[in-house]
Amino acid sequence: MTSSVPDPKREKSEGMYERSSARLAAVQALYQIEASQNPPEQVIKDFLIGRTGGLAVLQDADTEQETTVALTTLDSELFINLVRTVQKRGDEIDDMIKGALSPEWPWERLEMTLRALLRSGVAELLTRTDIPAGATVSEFIEVAHAFYAGSEPRMANAVLDRISKVLGRA
Repeated sequence: MTSSVPDPKREKSEGMYERSSARLAAVQALYQIEASQNPPEQVIKDFLIGRTGGLAVLQDADTEQETTVALTTLDSELFINLVRTVQKRGDEIDDMIKGALSPEWPWERLEMTLRALLRSGVAELLTRTDIPAGATVSEFIEVAHAFYAGSEPRMANAVLDRISKVLGRA
């Protein structure tokens, strides 16, 4: 017999997965916007209706159990906010990233996925003060690990951490 009482821990973890999915989708959408030059609003719509995107494999940090999450269950408010913030404040965000890069990682070295990841992370740091900066940085490092096995996640961590300090969010 199953219980009909809601499990707050499960609801919280599902909300976390939806936010994680939104972050991953935002990185993918920003990459697609830059690569294809498609209008941002069309790319947002395509993600929200499931035409673009797909599945994400998320790993629980405590249990190391992997879960497949459909990106259609993403936190659409967070996703839209990240993509639109990067579109509206792109020059400001890029300047912040350039100012936080080390000499080993000049702007020219960053490929599109890494730029999209850093832009999304900065957008969240700028606009979502309801989410602790440490949580934002950690979540985007997890996204970086989904794309990179090398030193890119450490670099993204350093850049987002520096920017969170500049913004007074650390």
